[in-house]
Amino acid sequence: MVLSSVLVLTIIGLVSAVLLYFLLQKFKVEEDPRIDQVQEVLPGANCGGCGSAGCRNFAERCVKADSLEGLNCPVGGAETMKKVGGILGLAAAESTPMVAVVKCQTVCNERPVTSKYDGALNCHISQTLFTGESTCPYSCLGYGDCVNACKFGALSISPKTGSIVVDPDKCTGCGSCVKACPKHIMELRKKWPKNRQIYVKCTNEDKGGIARKDCATACIGCSKCVKECQFEAITVTNNLAHIDTMKCRLCRKCVAVCPTGAIVAENFPKINN
Repeated sequence: MVLSSVLVLTIIGLVSAVLLYFLLQKFKVEEDPRIDQVQEVLPGANCGGCGSAGCRNFAERCVKADSLEGLNCPVGGAETMKKVGGILGLAAAESTPMVAVVKCQTVCNERPVTSKYDGALNCHISQTLFTGESTCPYSCLGYGDCVNACKFGALSISPKTGSIVVDPDKCTGCGSCVKACPKHIMELRKKWPKNRQIYVKCTNEDKGGIARKDCATACIGCSKCVKECQFEAITVTNNLAHIDTMKCRLCRKCVAVCPTGAIVAENFPKINN
């Protein structure tokens, strides 16, 4: 009795295996082998900085594309895209390395602290409950959603000021921190040699007097920087100045004329007077 039961189950198993094999062959989807080859040269970060769901999805997009124009892996950079182009027989498009910056000075003595938040230490959650611990509704909340989103350890919170700090040597320009920030304080900018940067470290769009009352280093939209820039790299929209990272030539003249110190120059050598 037991032997016959085992025999029946064995036959059923064999028949099922044969049926599954033929069904698999019938509905098998042929995949371009180059997808595996392209995925192999990608960094495997699955950060989404390329605009794809992951490295596999990006590899599929590259293989299906007639041109690599508009396709870029920010983590792997130009070298990785050259390898991808070599596999596919396509020319790799030129791309500009980018790095994240924090557009808020977030120093307590520059903006008055008016309230204390006692809840979940999460920027998205806290934003739904209040505007922040200071009177500036545009300021960084400082709970580290951007830090948690970074897969490369490039962001941290300063224990002294509570400010978000970006390590430009570790930042890959994937944009995960930009997507994670509910206040839109994080921005990707051109990565200059020696990690030098000039940008408006503020997102306050209130009129000058109100902005200055909220924070001593807020941009007041005075347009002095616009008049000073000979490269037409600066515009003022909604009371807030913005420096076009592709037009800027790092001359630092705008830094000198900014009356509030909202425009910052980072990683430049000190000028001895």
